Amino acid sequence: MNAVLAEIYSTIIPSAPYIIAAYAAIWVILLVWLFLQFRKQNKLAAQLDVLEEALAEKD
Repeated sequence: MNAVLAEIYSTIIPSAPYIIAAYAAIWVILLVWLFLQFRKQNKLAAQLDVLEEALAEKD
């Protein structure tokens, strides 16, 4: 193996678990955020339905 490549791999490979953990953490955070946003959207849609029904009854 080329000496330069050996040096590069020796610096990159030990940090690989940290890089993988960072990517995994980012994906988990993104998925949790999306789940919370969808939940909030569903609650707002339900509230909007109740409001529309109340306005329809009032008219």
